[in-house]
Amino acid sequence: MNFIKKNYELLIATLLFALIIATHYPFHKAIVLMLEFIVVIEVVKMISEFIEKKRLRLRYVLDVFIIFLIRDVVILASLPEKSYENILFLLLVIFVFFIFRVLSVQYSPSTFKKKLRQ
Repeated sequence: MNFIKKNYELLIATLLFALIIATHYPFHKAIVLMLEFIVVIEVVKMISEFIEKKRLRLRYVLDVFIIFLIRDVVILASLPEKSYENILFLLLVIFVFFIFRVLSVQYSPSTFKKKLRQ
């Protein structure tokens, strides 16, 4: 019971993913679904933290966007006719979101509170 309380986000995302897999997609679509599963995990984690703590961390929102964009890059890179402009654009957007994520961790309000206490 303790395991379920601590990992209910993962259990919910697993159930959703199992429902998607039950439709018997081909292998290349299963790869895309696995990447979508990671996005679902991050979204469920973000929503559950918002419900529990009544706050939304910028870090989790950026993680969802970064993972979703990585999924799109993998999909575009696996196509026979690759659009290199679109792939490069998505990689640039991922890089910008990654910089924002690093800045959000470094300059988070909790970091400032810890510095003020010292």
